[in-house]
Amino acid sequence: MLITKILFLVLIIVCTFFYILYVPDFALVLLIVFIALPVIMFIASVILRFSIKAEIAVKDATISKNQPFPVQLCITNKSFIPVGKAEAQIEYYNVFSNQISSFYLDMPIQPRNSQRVTFQLDSKFCGIIKIRTISIKVYDPMRLFKFKTGKKITADVAVMPEIHDVSGTVMSIDHVCEESDVFSENKPGDDPSEIFDLREYYPGDRLNRIHWKLSSKKDDFIVKEYSLPVDIPSMLFLNLMCYEDSEYTLPVFDTLIESFLSVSQLMLDNERSHKVVFYHGGKGRFVEKIISSTDDLAEAARDIIISFNDNLFCLPPDNYFKEQSMISISSFTLITAVPPSDVFNVIDDYVEADIKNALVIIRSHGAASEIKCGYADINITPVTAGRISSSIKDIEL
Repeated sequence: MLITKILFLVLIIVCTFFYILYVPDFALVLLIVFIALPVIMFIASVILRFSIKAEIAVKDATISKNQPFPVQLCITNKSFIPVGKAEAQIEYYNVFSNQISSFYLDMPIQPRNSQRVTFQLDSKFCGIIKIRTISIKVYDPMRLFKFKTGKKITADVAVMPEIHDVSGTVMSIDHVCEESDVFSENKPGDDPSEIFDLREYYPGDRLNRIHWKLSSKKDDFIVKEYSLPVDIPSMLFLNLMCYEDSEYTLPVFDTLIESFLSVSQLMLDNERSHKVVFYHGGKGRFVEKIISSTDDLAEAARDIIISFNDNLFCLPPDNYFKEQSMISISSFTLITAVPPSDVFNVIDDYVEADIKNALVIIRSHGAASEIKCGYADINITPVTAGRISSSIKDIEL
């Protein structure tokens, strides 16, 4: 663009000398043309500045890891002036990391038309991928002037975590709680608000348990078994405070979340409903969810991913426990990155459980020495980043 401006300046000077030394009328017209062109191009660039609109569009708001996904940059020119060149600078990053990647896109834009450019991205780690324009430089038709527009137009894509196969033993104990709205999947009870099963009549069954409408169709007595309201005997606590700020940040966060979901899936596979707790950055508080099905787990996974802000702020776990009365359950499992020892102290003070586990995510096998032991009541298991199945063996929940 600088060369074009210099060229026009030289041409104006030449036309001036040509006007002075040679044919005045023709030289005057030529001089006026070369002086008017930059003015016209400047006016055109001003018009374009208010006529160019841009947006970033993604087809799917959630995708899987290692799956390429298309992103579309759409620039609309509402004016009658063609744009010979528009240059967009795009950057993208995972909110779990401060590593930012960027690239450039060049394109022309026809008058009263939209130019769409599609590019593909992918991520081998879960999280929120933020895509944004740093700026879009638009040049006038002769490339004498340029202006910037489309600053920080953004789009977000949630990269969902994967669930890994882990081995372990899950306790099958139901704690009866008459006020609970969660019912046992293994044992019948006396709560008429929920039917546990239907079966044939046996001598001694109560008459008020007979399902008369269904019995008339079957020509046999069918009895309703009511459900057993139970307390949730197991809790998984996901500590989203990460103490890494390096090249290991993404692998550690990725393993942290996938370890949590993998253990939760293990409990579902063993027909064990459980409670999960995590800090929701968008809501600014700890969130509790009951996981009784794969749909519940999928919803929890999505909530965890979309809960993050750029600053990754998370309250320490003791804020949650100090707001509760003593938590009395059968099994408690903490999933955390390498924590300060006071996290284990808080669990000792506020959690009463038959089994206490701590899955501690470490950046490499050699980092296991960073985990402080000395807690006889807590089973501490180091989980190497990226090696969930091999790290979590024979866990008892």
